[in-house]
Amino acid sequence: MDRTSHPRSRRIVPVVAAAAAAALLVAGCSSSSGGKQSDDSGAGVSAGKATTPRMTIAMITHAAPGDTFWDTIRKGAEAAAAKDNVKLVYSSDPNGPNQSNLVQNAIDQKVDGIAVTLAKPDAMKSVVATAEKAGIPVVGFNTGVQDWKKQGLLEYFGQDESIAGEAFGRKLNAAGAKHTICVIMEQGQVALEARCAGVKKTFTGKTEIINVNGTDMPSVKSTITAKLQQDKSIDYVTTLGAPFAMTAIQSIADAGSKAKLATFDLNKDAVGAIKAGKIQWAIDQQPYLQGYLAVDSLWLYKNNGNYSGGGQEPVLTGPAFVDKTNVAKVAEFAAKGTR
Repeated sequence: MDRTSHPRSRRIVPVVAAAAAAALLVAGCSSSSGGKQSDDSGAGVSAGKATTPRMTIAMITHAAPGDTFWDTIRKGAEAAAAKDNVKLVYSSDPNGPNQSNLVQNAIDQKVDGIAVTLAKPDAMKSVVATAEKAGIPVVGFNTGVQDWKKQGLLEYFGQDESIAGEAFGRKLNAAGAKHTICVIMEQGQVALEARCAGVKKTFTGKTEIINVNGTDMPSVKSTITAKLQQDKSIDYVTTLGAPFAMTAIQSIADAGSKAKLATFDLNKDAVGAIKAGKIQWAIDQQPYLQGYLAVDSLWLYKNNGNYSGGGQEPVLTGPAFVDKTNVAKVAEFAAKGTR
């Protein structure tokens, strides 16, 4: 996958995080003379699973109901929780104040760690400070790359959405695009707006931003269709999530448009559409990895004092392009619901 858009100084951070976790597992699983694995390191791992005391981690996201992207994040989080002897408590709400209330609930329950998204950072600032004051470590993931350090989070796992948008814009240039619409499905969501701003920054053609109600897919479909019918010069549709890309395929057909489609994020259906040529490419931020690392990092911090990037740099999980050249490999994992 193409990761050339990453600055060199940041490219190694995910490797460091993975290596730290692997090293801790290996250290905790030394073989005895009888071939039985034993925990001699004090790290609290035996036979690849944690033997440390059970801990509770709350994962609180801004996921909207029905958005399959978050299913992949949750699967990654659940895999890490199963390995780490963690009770995972997952909750979500796209409304900033409501999400803040969910974090407060986790604080009241005296959880051992919190993993949170910062889609509406202003709404989360006070409650994150409350968690930190209570001695609960907090990591960020998926959304909030510009705000996690300001709010004192321990670590961050995700992609830099501005970098991803800029890479997308350059990809549009290479494809010969002249006019794209960038479809934002949640107005005011900082990550989505950063994506479209990044596209506009590097794309040499015309970029129009349109806002739709992502919780009403028929409305999303009709809005995109109407825009394509109104302006035949649009030759690329840019969507910011896989379910919206699948809806845009229908819009393009209904409008009788010749526009091509590219998207941010993947799911099983989008992978199939790339194979079929209905989507030209997708940017994959590896949500499974985000969920996994968010949970695993809190276990590592509690049990071994580890934190990735020295608390100074985010762990970047994207952007990586998936197109017809590499989609077959990705399809193997998408079929399992992990990409």
